[in-house]
Amino acid sequence: MNRLQTAFQTTPIFMPYYPVGYPNLATSVDVLEALAKNGADLIEVGLSFSDPLADGPVIQKATQTALEQGVTTRDVLAAITELRRRRVEIPLILMGYYNPIFAYGLERFVHDAATAGADGFIIPDLPPEESEEFIEAIGKTPLPTPLPLITMLAPTTSGERMEQIARHAQGFIYLVSVTGITGERKEMTTGLPELIQRVRQYTNLPVCVGFGISTPSQAAAVGQLADGVIVGSACVREIGESKNPVETATQFARKYKMQRKSPW
Repeated sequence: MNRLQTAFQTTPIFMPYYPVGYPNLATSVDVLEALAKNGADLIEVGLSFSDPLADGPVIQKATQTALEQGVTTRDVLAAITELRRRRVEIPLILMGYYNPIFAYGLERFVHDAATAGADGFIIPDLPPEESEEFIEAIGKTPLPTPLPLITMLAPTTSGERMEQIARHAQGFIYLVSVTGITGERKEMTTGLPELIQRVRQYTNLPVCVGFGISTPSQAAAVGQLADGVIVGSACVREIGESKNPVETATQFARKYKMQRKSPW
């Protein structure tokens, strides 16, 4: 089994998001290492972009800070290489928008990501209907196992489209729990159990829920329903506001660490 498959052997998993370059490049690598070694089961490693349409103000601020400091796609890939050198063994999924990836060169990006030690990709603004070129680039990269392009589903996804996307998905399903942009919310959306059940009708892949999870208690509640819990804005805000980001990342991961249930 590859790292991604191994991570889902026991569920739910805790999956934080954190962008490389915030508050600076060196500190962000230390933060990612601290998250990985203190409770995270998988990390979404953020690629910054100047127009992050799906993100709220917390993540926008963090990614803008990274861009202002000159952090590039190459720097993000180098950060993954460094994390593997530091013996970070959990899956690292590259999370970013399509334009910087396209500008880097699709085949070169996939090759360099695989060489660095990435385990897959999440590209929020690349719908399945427009992903053929990127999937072809993955297929042209000689790998023991092709890296998955993780697909996203939302409450507004129609039944027919949900079935089509879910049946062809790879790795896991990223289920957006609410409509709108990323950000912390005081309460989780109603209807989440039914939404998860809808998705499970069409796939045996793990279902991971993101957007709006703001507290450990919310994460625990979602973990009773889903195979994975994704925490982005709360993670970025708490660590970014800290005077000691690495220690805060350590404590953040420990308090969000999931209580395991039976394998999915």
